[in-house]
Amino acid sequence: MTSPLLHTEPRFADMHVLITGAGGGIGKVLVELYGNSGAIVSGADQEKGLLGELPLANRLVFDLGDEKATSAAIRDFTADHGVPDILINNAGFTRGETLDAVSNDVWEREIAINLNGAFHVTAPIVDAMCQRGSGNIVFISSVNALGHFGNPAYSAAKAGLISYMKALAVERGRFGIRANAVCPGSVRTPAWDHRLNKQPELLAKVLPHYPLGRMVTPEEVAHAAMFLSSDAASGISGATLTVDGGLTAGNLRFIDDVLGDQ
Repeated sequence: MTSPLLHTEPRFADMHVLITGAGGGIGKVLVELYGNSGAIVSGADQEKGLLGELPLANRLVFDLGDEKATSAAIRDFTADHGVPDILINNAGFTRGETLDAVSNDVWEREIAINLNGAFHVTAPIVDAMCQRGSGNIVFISSVNALGHFGNPAYSAAKAGLISYMKALAVERGRFGIRANAVCPGSVRTPAWDHRLNKQPELLAKVLPHYPLGRMVTPEEVAHAAMFLSSDAASGISGATLTVDGGLTAGNLRFIDDVLGDQ
């Protein structure tokens, strides 16, 4: 049964949206939602197979960790298809879960993909948006950018995205550019499903930290991004919107464990 969150009004009719990480759990939902809303959707990912049979007008394949490949792909894309109205920087990657797992190579790779890669995609597109006089950028950051929940290199990169987003909002707003960020908590994507298949007991450890008692869904994250990129958010720029089931509002586990029995 299709989730009701996948049904949207055609508020993006004929607008061109470029989504990075389009083949991932959140990316696929973004593609579907924007498509259902009337947008012309282009998607980018690091392997052609990840884009599969997604209903995309254009497919871009490049590794965000490769500056030259990324810049060339964006240059060719805008030359052939014009400048998108909306850019959703959704791609993300992490492997080093704690400081003990973060080597020099891990740090360099995660910063290259999650922060530098987003810059190399965004900067030339924003320059062209400024010349046109309009444009909208949404970064899918993370609650890891707002507090430490593990994954140190990834967290540093996602925090960098928020700083970059604010720079765009402040310095490019005069050219009709809006920039915002969504910060999800744990999202129930296939990546989490694979992890829980190996460690089913992990869910019972994760959920008590979330006031809503559950992870958020890709649809909930995607709807937040769509809101920020829509005319309904026309006065919002430089904002960070958490979609985290209440995780960053406070420490529920502390309340329950320390204060609950008093």
